[in-house]
Amino acid sequence: MSQKPKKLSSRSGELSKKDGEVSQTLKQKFFSEVRFFLGLFSFLLAMMTLVWGHFKIPSESMLPTLEVGDHLYVSKFAYGYSRHSLPFMLHKLPLPDGQIFSRSPKRGDVVVFRNPKNGIIMIKRVVGLPGDQVQVIGGKLHLNGAVIQRTPVTNYIYREHRGRAVGVDVYSETLPGEEKNHLIYEQNDQKYLDNTELFDIPEGHFFFMGDNRDNSTDSRAVEGPGMVPQDHLIGRADLLMFSFKRCKEEADMRCPETPRFAKGL
Repeated sequence: MSQKPKKLSSRSGELSKKDGEVSQTLKQKFFSEVRFFLGLFSFLLAMMTLVWGHFKIPSESMLPTLEVGDHLYVSKFAYGYSRHSLPFMLHKLPLPDGQIFSRSPKRGDVVVFRNPKNGIIMIKRVVGLPGDQVQVIGGKLHLNGAVIQRTPVTNYIYREHRGRAVGVDVYSETLPGEEKNHLIYEQNDQKYLDNTELFDIPEGHFFFMGDNRDNSTDSRAVEGPGMVPQDHLIGRADLLMFSFKRCKEEADMRCPETPRFAKGL
């Protein structure tokens, strides 16, 4: 009788040991999964902030290419990387100026950059490269002494997000070296920025204009960003990811196309 309790005690000890091993294995698997997903999240966060950037369009200055409310992904390494490419407020860190892996944009690229005068992030189209001469005469863009031809497409009225109704003429325009044409808006050819001085673009700087030519504070304007240094370029707008329809259908009013999703620029 005295030996049986010893055998039961031994078996009970073996069972407890196995239960402990099973419990430890489940813990290891759980923490392994947690580490995997944390690593994946960290990788995706780094990609979405350091390699790509997410931006939302707040104004009509790039109509009709970009609508208010469009969400874009911007390739930050398209032109190189500088402190202005850093996410959040990290560009204010005491880092040196300049860029690594610097590459020049092409005429016609839609670029996100930091305004060198006030630090605000802007998005416009590259019109002038280093060494170019740019001037607007009677609403028509002149580049290095030659007028950039524009082809009439249509005209209509649209409503701004603040409520004002605006009538525009729509033109097709192609810049030298641009692979495809883009559309621009003109209210008329006698607005504030339709007759400018002659701008000489210095080395390492770029001249920007909005596609909504009479509703864009760009390199033409005294209060605009001026000619933007290379290291203030944040990236090239490559992909319109999605957009929320903001426009109420009205008779004789143009509304943006919907849905706007996964569209290349």
